[in-house]
Amino acid sequence: MSTGSRIVIGVDVGGTCTDCVMFRPGGRIQIGKALSTPPDFEQGVLDAVSAAAHAAGIPLAELLSEADLFLHGSTVVDNAILTREGARVGLITTAGFEDTLLVTRGAYGRWSGLTEDRIKHPVDTDRPPPLVAPDCIKGIRERVDWKGSVVETLDVAQARKAVRELVETAKVDAIAVSLLWSFRNHAHEFLVRDVIKKLYPGLHVSLSCEVAPVPGEYERTSTTAINAYAGEVTRSYLDNLSTTLANTGFQGSVLVMQGYGGLVDAADAARRPVTMLECGPVAGVVGSQQLGRTLGHANIIAADMGGTTFKVGIVQDSQLDYAREPIVDRYHYSVPKIEIASIGAGGGSIVCIDPLNGAPKIGPKSAGSRPGPICYGLGGTEPTLTDVAGLLGYMDPATFLGGSIPLNFDKAAAIFDIRIARPLGMDAERAAIGVYKIAAAQMGDLIREVTVERGLDPRDFALHAYGGSCGLFAATFSKDLGVRTLVVPAAASVNCAFGLVSADVAQDYSVALSVAMPVPAERINAVMAPLRADAARKLEQHGFSPEDMRFDWSFDLRYRRQVHQLTTSYAGPEPTDAASLARLADEFETLYERRYGRGSAYRHAGIEITTVRLKATGRLARPVSDPEPLGSADPSPALSGHRRIYSDAADNMIEAPIYDYGRLRPGMIVSGPTVIHTPITTIVVQSGQAARMDSRRNLIVESQS
Repeated sequence: MSTGSRIVIGVDVGGTCTDCVMFRPGGRIQIGKALSTPPDFEQGVLDAVSAAAHAAGIPLAELLSEADLFLHGSTVVDNAILTREGARVGLITTAGFEDTLLVTRGAYGRWSGLTEDRIKHPVDTDRPPPLVAPDCIKGIRERVDWKGSVVETLDVAQARKAVRELVETAKVDAIAVSLLWSFRNHAHEFLVRDVIKKLYPGLHVSLSCEVAPVPGEYERTSTTAINAYAGEVTRSYLDNLSTTLANTGFQGSVLVMQGYGGLVDAADAARRPVTMLECGPVAGVVGSQQLGRTLGHANIIAADMGGTTFKVGIVQDSQLDYAREPIVDRYHYSVPKIEIASIGAGGGSIVCIDPLNGAPKIGPKSAGSRPGPICYGLGGTEPTLTDVAGLLGYMDPATFLGGSIPLNFDKAAAIFDIRIARPLGMDAERAAIGVYKIAAAQMGDLIREVTVERGLDPRDFALHAYGGSCGLFAATFSKDLGVRTLVVPAAASVNCAFGLVSADVAQDYSVALSVAMPVPAERINAVMAPLRADAARKLEQHGFSPEDMRFDWSFDLRYRRQVHQLTTSYAGPEPTDAASLARLADEFETLYERRYGRGSAYRHAGIEITTVRLKATGRLARPVSDPEPLGSADPSPALSGHRRIYSDAADNMIEAPIYDYGRLRPGMIVSGPTVIHTPITTIVVQSGQAARMDSRRNLIVESQS
């Protein structure tokens, strides 16, 4: 899939802002940013692309007509789940197992996905309301055993009756089908789909053998239900986006980011929307991984703060970290996904006084882009972290989003004083300082959760801070964590969009097994060979040459009689051999001890292979970032003035220099406390730190002590 000299566009839609990165292969990137426009997100997409086109000096229609690829990340699936605005779903399952989705994992389902505070009171917990109502679940007579043999043939007449009842009586808009052991033998699920398509050709159908062909009855059923729930919403959204782009001159291909870090075409994404969950934040981690290769960072804490949430991902030994147990709003699902941890602390997160203890509370509710923070002047009436940053002198009222939205901090200060400062018995500045410290501490705690609590030392990692708001807080929490190197990328405010143009076309394949190690290599090769052949054929259909294809294998392994498994990368030859499989077992135990602690591995228990996985990748063109020569360290040419800002060392407001990022040049060093403004983000440098612009215009913040 070569784009030649044609333009590649990446657009990520967030809760507050929509970000765009565009480039011609072999050329530099241009960026654009605009407010998101829910519920019609397509307008925000065009606004962001228009901003990038303006920066490049190209009319929007001309830009789109010269583009071959439109790479997209969106929260459409997340939003459908979180707001409960998906389809009314019916579920067809094996008779006698109708309660699988309702029971979840027994008692664990009562508190999985809850915060630690809520888990402390298990009596007050309950399972989340099911995405499929109990009266929309139908059991049909059929049975396949664990080897894939048919024990009882599917009752087609009963299946036909169940489908009619779901559509005509229960009024469902989509049907999920999850039969026992269908990942071993999909014939019965295919028969049910045939019945549905003959009776109701336009109805959305999700089959567990296609969506999540893996062991785990509850997880597989839950994944299929999520897929059906978001299916029609996703298809409609992607269709509308494609139509909007076509009407504006785009004639290329639309590719959509997946939660496992690859791109697929829009039609495939619409069929498996569950794989789009958290695809925007995942793109940001992919962008950090790509930047890390350039900067020589193998271990990275990727911190993303936009308008709604603060999110953290880990890159370790240059590899992405996959989630062991993906959950969305307390619903488990079983597809490969990069691990992302998050809290409701973004620039638009609302600050209030907790009525239970009288202390400031941040989020999780967000003002979003509409009405947004008070300072936007778009109707917001509740203080947010962006308003707090403005009260501390960190924001420039005239430069936000390139000056397109003048900020009014006088109004923000007046409301903050009434709502927050007075109830605390403090003046507005001291109250704002306190809220800022709380927010930074919460962000640091989340990073400790995904590092220290998993046996990782954050001091061994570089911290990449990106998103529109992260630069306001990163210098503070990175200092608290003892992180030696903080990187604010040149594309920090649009890093998730940068991740889109750094990603490749990729498709995940899996085959469920149940074999004990050691296992004859021939048995594993009999699974790997057809998987690779199928993946290569599909990549070839997309226009990739063999030189542009890559095949990455991994295996789900566990100790015998365990419930959970660990996905372990395989770096051996194809076809595999006994020595390579032995090394795979060693890698599993190393990963196991890294995850669960030294000494936790126990080879004598025996190791089992439960799933063979393949990630087939077609390489796309990357933007080029040629280094610029380093010049003088003197930053005075970029000095734009002085302003009162909060300094952590003084624990007070002080007069400090303010710098213009656009006038900084590689080699210049800015010492804190100071603020650096770009047209689309702000970077705070605290006392005892210095920010150096590198040859690719990234800011490298390090301690001066």
